Amino acid sequence: MAEKMLSAAEATALLDVKPATLYAYVSRGLIRSEAGSGKSRQRLYHAEDVRALLARQTLKRDPAGAVQGAAAGALEWGMPVLDSALTRIAGGTLSYRGRDAVALAETATVEKVAALLWTGDAGGWASLPLRARLNLGAIFPRVTSCAEAFAHALAHAGAQDIGAQDSRAGRLPARAARVLSLLYATLERFERRPSAPDLPLHARLARAWGVSAEADLLRRALILLADHELNVSTFAARVTASSGAGLPHATLAALCALQGPRHGRAAYAAHELLTHTLSTDARTALKAATQRHAFVPGFGHRLYPDGDPRARALLDALEAAQADAPAVRAVHELQGVAQAETGEYANIDLALAALTHTLGRGPDDALTLFALARGTGWLAHATETILSGALIRPRARYVGV
Repeated sequence: MAEKMLSAAEATALLDVKPATLYAYVSRGLIRSEAGSGKSRQRLYHAEDVRALLARQTLKRDPAGAVQGAAAGALEWGMPVLDSALTRIAGGTLSYRGRDAVALAETATVEKVAALLWTGDAGGWASLPLRARLNLGAIFPRVTSCAEAFAHALAHAGAQDIGAQDSRAGRLPARAARVLSLLYATLERFERRPSAPDLPLHARLARAWGVSAEADLLRRALILLADHELNVSTFAARVTASSGAGLPHATLAALCALQGPRHGRAAYAAHELLTHTLSTDARTALKAATQRHAFVPGFGHRLYPDGDPRARALLDALEAAQADAPAVRAVHELQGVAQAETGEYANIDLALAALTHTLGRGPDDALTLFALARGTGWLAHATETILSGALIRPRARYVGV
């Protein structure tokens, strides 16, 4: 989706300035301007830049009021509340440190994307450790899901790993690699597979699940889901890391947030929708799902009004690999009905459900895949927070008696 552009009249009205002042802002690089289409070729101004400048001006005039007002809006799908050099969502695209995530998913490895997010250098993984170096047998209780196993392993690592709270800048990428390796080792133990730390991460997951022939689909999913800016779980990781907690505990906090039905477990509803579609038809399944959840599972995303690029990329790859799979055909039916009835496009939850369905995995595994993928981003954001040295401590606006 193209970024919204404003006319000179609209921009000056928002900023409450004269045209000459607007032109001065452009000349100083504060607002981007482009020639419009048509005969007049009137200049158009980036709405994002105008809003950002307006917010800064408001902050200068009324710091306390501006902070309260901005925070109130920012905490629910509002403007960003933290500066970050990691991930950008704009114009219907997703990029990691300036590199398009969909393009990275075509050929990059999970390790290279992790190194890119953690260090800014996609070639930096070679120097990072690939083994968890923790005795999982000593802490592995009887668990019913892999997410629960992840939680036990992270809690143990946070308490027992000697270097868990080493916050020296040069050590953080290696600490992050150990935490991510721990998650994969935990998965292997949960699936009763011998550990294979020398395999690429996506191949370790495919081997643990017994779907090595479809390893490339998992690689793509792990990269497309690696980070998504300040979502609920990532914000939890940043808040926890800002307290001085180590990377395992920051990751554990994020894992807990991931398990809400409005976040990671949204894939459960999408998985259920696919299952129902396969036993009935798309229209019947969509109607039942909407009545149950009060929204259409697996469709729509407020950050991508013209369609989730992650879902599009993953579904395209899935169709190329498994065009005749029942879940792939069901997705086609669902997309046709949903587009006609609601105008909404498939999101990453439906793509994740379609992938796990096709691989013969259940809804719990959609959450497992989500956690393994997003662990990369959680660790990147926790690292960035630790390096900033800032404590994330919002203020509450009292509205009680």
